[in-house]
Amino acid sequence: MNGGSFAHGGMPSVKSDLVMPLFSLKGRTAIVSGAGAGIGLSVARAFAEAGANVAIWYNSNKKALDEAAKIEADFGVKCKAYSVNVQSWEAVRDAVDEIVKEFNGRLDVFVANSGIAWEDGPFIDGPIDRMQTVLSVNIDGTFYCARAAALHWRRQKQEGTTTDGQKLDNFRHGSFIATASMSGHIANIPQAQTVYNASKAAIIHACKSFAVEWVGFARCNSVSPGYINTEITNFIPAETKNIWRDKIPMGREGEPEELKGAYLYLASDASSYATGIDLLVDGGYCAV
Repeated sequence: MNGGSFAHGGMPSVKSDLVMPLFSLKGRTAIVSGAGAGIGLSVARAFAEAGANVAIWYNSNKKALDEAAKIEADFGVKCKAYSVNVQSWEAVRDAVDEIVKEFNGRLDVFVANSGIAWEDGPFIDGPIDRMQTVLSVNIDGTFYCARAAALHWRRQKQEGTTTDGQKLDNFRHGSFIATASMSGHIANIPQAQTVYNASKAAIIHACKSFAVEWVGFARCNSVSPGYINTEITNFIPAETKNIWRDKIPMGREGEPEELKGAYLYLASDASSYATGIDLLVDGGYCAV
């Protein structure tokens, strides 16, 4: 950019006298990474219920194949599972291209949900290779997903067609949603997890920056869950979890299903004027 200018406009408002139709994803294509279980699977099911055709990505959890079949049966949409290594730009790019071609030549929503925890205590004593893996999955993987999705959204907005040249109906702009964490806002106690916290803080800020860069063809937001009852915290001792609960005003961990509404809001036209935001869903932890 020259002279300090940046792109403005190109994202018209959505007109509707009714609110519920704004949450519909009927006929749209969504990709959800890290969707073999937990938060990602709950989000994929929510999108399918709202009418989207959904591609779910997994790393090693082959239960995703059965979950995809179940989503198809439950909601009557197209759903397929793909094994994708988000640490590879080429793997991410090729998977997105393949899915767009197979799913009606379009992409509407991408949820970058893949992430791993730091389980090694204080960073000063932790293994460097583990640090590199956490940063690679959590940061690089999200960046790769953002780039691959945004390339399609920019083309779709410019050309107004599917990948096979057909008229692209009902596409206003893309929606990218990254799973960040309340740990991107705080320093967790009593467990030490600097590497994870820093990775999620990076994602929150990256999404704000992407939101500005992508004005005209896509919105970009993040969701910051608090402590959620998923397998990612299985390594945490029960006594540590009791300390967490004492710091949460609601007094408990959240369930993956309690995040569905936040992601559906950001994916749909209900949030047409929301870009560059981070939505905390943490039972009130960051409020005190």
